[in-house]
Amino acid sequence: METHGATPAQQPSYEGVWRFTAAAVDVSVPQARHAVRDLLVRQGAPVHEEVMDGLLLIVSELVTNAVRHAALLSPEIAVEVSIGPEWVRVSVEDNHPYRPKALEADWGQTGGRGLLLVREIAQEAGGSCDVEHTASGGKIIWAALPLAPMAPGPGGAPCAPAVTSPRTDPSAP
Repeated sequence: METHGATPAQQPSYEGVWRFTAAAVDVSVPQARHAVRDLLVRQGAPVHEEVMDGLLLIVSELVTNAVRHAALLSPEIAVEVSIGPEWVRVSVEDNHPYRPKALEADWGQTGGRGLLLVREIAQEAGGSCDVEHTASGGKIIWAALPLAPMAPGPGGAPCAPAVTSPRTDPSAP
């Protein structure tokens, strides 16, 4: 009997870090959302549909905030997408020094709930988000979500891998 050694086909790696810049103008919001979605699809990242929906809403909110609140001091923003083996992280960087906080919403106002929404989407998916200062005095606002919806852990509590700073190597655990 003759046996043939078969080399398993390697799946293309979807992991990596991509960064693009955009003008801090309204049209950049849908462009950034489409660019992130197209990148994830092109890379073959196994992002669950409900995670993708949340992630794209987060991108829209973060870019909208940069356009509305930082454009005067930061006419250009940067969007970074990091894909790891179990998570995806998006960040938006601008040169405005103000570090916003997700405040409790005043439901009588028509705006001002973007970061609150980002925080809630990230937490519900089992991810996290934060705001960090850059060395140049600006800020990076990031959110990280697991690629798949969280599986219940012991006692029914959701469990997901921890993700921290957007500068972490995507191949690191």
